[in-house]
Amino acid sequence: MAEDGEEKLLATVQHIVQTLGSSDTMTEDILKVFSNYDGRLSLDKIYAARGAAAAAAAAAAGGGGERSMPASPPLPPPPQAAAVPGSSARPPATSIERTVRTLDRQISQFVTMDRLIWADSGDADTFLEAVDDLIGTVQELDAAGTNRALLDRADELLSRCMARLEDEFRALIERPDDAAPAAPGGFASDASDDDVEGFFGGTHDDAYGDDEPIPVAKPVTDYDVVIDALSPGSIANVHQISRRMVDAGFGRECAEAYAAARRGFVDESVARLGVRPRTAEEVHASTWEDLEFDIARWIPAFNMVFRILIPSERRLCDRVFDGLAPFGDLAFIAAVRTQALQLISFGDAVSSSSRSPERLFRVVDMYEAVRDILPDLDPVFSDPYSAALRAEVSAVCNTLGSSIKGIFMELENLIRRDPARVATPGGGIHPITRYVMNYLRAACGSRQTLEEVMEGDFSAGGRAAAAVDPDRPTSALAVHIAWIMDVLQKNLDTKSKLYRDPALACIFLMNNGKYVIQKVNDSELGVLLGDDWIKQMATRVRRWSMDYQRTTWGKVTSVLQIGAPGVGGLPAKAMLQKLRMFNTYFEEIYAVQSEWVIADNQLRMDIRSAVEDSVMPVYAALIARLKSAPETGRDLYIKYTPEDVEAHIRQLFEGAAK
Repeated sequence: MAEDGEEKLLATVQHIVQTLGSSDTMTEDILKVFSNYDGRLSLDKIYAARGAAAAAAAAAAGGGGERSMPASPPLPPPPQAAAVPGSSARPPATSIERTVRTLDRQISQFVTMDRLIWADSGDADTFLEAVDDLIGTVQELDAAGTNRALLDRADELLSRCMARLEDEFRALIERPDDAAPAAPGGFASDASDDDVEGFFGGTHDDAYGDDEPIPVAKPVTDYDVVIDALSPGSIANVHQISRRMVDAGFGRECAEAYAAARRGFVDESVARLGVRPRTAEEVHASTWEDLEFDIARWIPAFNMVFRILIPSERRLCDRVFDGLAPFGDLAFIAAVRTQALQLISFGDAVSSSSRSPERLFRVVDMYEAVRDILPDLDPVFSDPYSAALRAEVSAVCNTLGSSIKGIFMELENLIRRDPARVATPGGGIHPITRYVMNYLRAACGSRQTLEEVMEGDFSAGGRAAAAVDPDRPTSALAVHIAWIMDVLQKNLDTKSKLYRDPALACIFLMNNGKYVIQKVNDSELGVLLGDDWIKQMATRVRRWSMDYQRTTWGKVTSVLQIGAPGVGGLPAKAMLQKLRMFNTYFEEIYAVQSEWVIADNQLRMDIRSAVEDSVMPVYAALIARLKSAPETGRDLYIKYTPEDVEAHIRQLFEGAAK
């Protein structure tokens, strides 16, 4: 009875299928519904009943001429085309064929949706389950290698599936708010959307808005932050997709989709930092004022990109492609490479442009920004795909260091070429001396960096630069600066020959030499050049001082020589003649040298004291002898008393201050 009941049930199902199943696909759907409803209605039993019915129909058709009711037509085998009238029954479909058809129907419902699948968490889970089944089925068919037609059909379905997954993947990255569900758990975020807005002048959603002016980001000083551009739920969702695409053999396409989706955010973020793309030709053609402005923006932008933006992108990429190497590395470098190279190329262009000395300080700032960031890049660019970008950053550090060296060489050339055309009025400090000494003094504010560059230890191989020995005046920088000082002194020696008066040439050399010593003593130049160099320079100044006294006052003191009193002494008439000659010499000297300049107060006092020491004793002796001589008597006329001479000497070298 049980068997009869089951046979009747199967016959009833067959009749329903025949009545309602207008197509192979609908037939399969109905069969599946029945098989899921009652265990007695398994697909195998239904197809067996179908075969028995087909055989019975064939036997009835072959009997005597007795007309009978036609039997129900056989159920069509699902994977094959509909039976042609009069053809024989086809063999039953295999389970893997039925699986492919079932997955085709299920997946087709999702790939044709006009909304995000991930907008509904239930749909997303169901779709991913179907994807997993399809990937497994394709792998099973590929391993078997016996049904090429079915494998091609499954591959085509897989390609459609991956195309839709890629669309969902990009949408979840570009518009994460469009996907409502948030996966539980996930990763903690170190920076909120407010942080993103603060760093880059607006939220990341703004990157896909209208063509409005891009606001410039606010400057920051704390680079020890990480921005999570996606929520933990969004990261979990895109990771699920990336894992399926990699499993299906579409890892490279997934990496490209990720890079395309994130590149817009990276580009927008860099644009908000106020950095615009510049070719090398544009940089070389820019005025220094414009270029200095661009450098002032480039340095904080470089720090923001390589200290915050790129590490944040690496962190995000590692989470999206967790356990899916090397596709995460490919996606990361493709997302950030363009903007990173844009910043690097600007540094290269600046380093290869004009090396005029005024550019030193900005180039040093650029060099320090790149050098300081190199050690932090090692964990970010640790994979083989991004190692080349790390090498590019290191290379621009080297070129900037070479540019610094070149600027110092250009400074030497500038000093050497400075023409000796017009003498400095009053023997004062020459502008080239002021420029060079103030320049070197300011440059020593970056002494550590300059020591590193001059030693050729560009970027120190990504390590911290070696400490500078403060008592080492023989370092490469010290030798270089000493050479510049020697070039400067030779230039000043040449300029001193513009003065027709040798005494004024001595004043000129004294002024400039003393200025050099002052600037060396009150800066780190003193440490670099050393005490011996300073002593040698002070000796030169004393020699010029003595040359001045001999040239100017030697003839004066010789005129005032009158010998010892008594036998052999000069007569009063001769002494009067000497007095008149002294008055003439002294007036000439005073008229000229009171307009000369000795800029340093102490040096001016020292020179005056030296003049007084050489002139006043002999002049006072002459006046005393004349006053005591009986021939002169009361008719002696003294134009300048010793006090007058001393007062006049103390008015020398005042220059314009007189």
